[in-house]
Amino acid sequence: MYLFENGAFEFIWLWCALFWPLPFFARLLTPRERPVQALRVPFFHRIKALPQSRYSEHKYSKSLIVAGLVWSLIVIAAMRPQWVGNPVELPVSGRSVMLAVDLSGSMKETDLELQGEAVTRLAVVKAVLRPFIERRKGDRLGLILFGDQAYLQTPLTFDRKTLAQMLEEAELGLAGERTAIGNAIGLAVKRMKDLPESEKVLVLLTDGQNTAGEVSPEDAGRMAKATGLRIHTIGVGADEAWVRTYFGKQKINPSAELDEAMLQTLASLTGGTYFRARSTAELEKIYVLIDKIEPVEIEKELFRPRQELFFWPLGFAVLTLGSWVLVLGLRNSQYIDKFT
Repeated sequence: MYLFENGAFEFIWLWCALFWPLPFFARLLTPRERPVQALRVPFFHRIKALPQSRYSEHKYSKSLIVAGLVWSLIVIAAMRPQWVGNPVELPVSGRSVMLAVDLSGSMKETDLELQGEAVTRLAVVKAVLRPFIERRKGDRLGLILFGDQAYLQTPLTFDRKTLAQMLEEAELGLAGERTAIGNAIGLAVKRMKDLPESEKVLVLLTDGQNTAGEVSPEDAGRMAKATGLRIHTIGVGADEAWVRTYFGKQKINPSAELDEAMLQTLASLTGGTYFRARSTAELEKIYVLIDKIEPVEIEKELFRPRQELFFWPLGFAVLTLGSWVLVLGLRNSQYIDKFT
């Protein structure tokens, strides 16, 4: 390896240099006397009249030089030269964050606004989660969608772009009309039980109460506590909204079915926090707070970027050989034209 200020140059397969003297050994071992072959041509007297040094010896020595250069370039390419950059520190935090999003029928309620326009709760969740996912560089993220049942939409991954795309493709009613909160927590426990306790977090967002599933939220919460899974719960939905009726406008509570007591219990039982989002702005603040969860300090990872350089000597070898063949072809054609 040859060190420079902004990196290093090295050969990966340095042993390939042993092939470089092979053509010279082959030439030494090849018998110099070869059987003479003749070709009858009508213009032999013209060839014989040419100066021998111009036609044979000078041309032969140049061919040897070109052949040696091409072979040397091929050997250098085979040695796999690489440019190794300076060490780059990889962003790592050691956290695994599973996002559980409610897709039940109540998420189609339009009691929240996005850029001044009334939209569904799910549309607001998607808009707020996109920057949250983008900020979690170095964390492994996963996505669970739940309704009548809970489904693992995206396993834990560093690929934030794919996870954001899978969230964007989620549609209301995709998982059913009811809400299986316990199943969602149970699925997260199953997928994260083997991870270190201090490195796994579940962020569960819902707008209702547990109305489906085989596992109750309380039992799922106890399983989460036993495996060290910390759960942050978010209750989303406005406290009041105005609707038109036959008797004029009336104020209602669109979040009347939200089971805040259950969500608070889940959070406190597992060492997490319960958040209440009554508007888009509050939901954004909540994810900013969650984004500040202290990472687990682990050993920093370093990466040295490598750039392959073998194509440069290989390209020059092909270019040199092609140019020499072209030159020989032109010269031979000139001789043929002169003699015919």
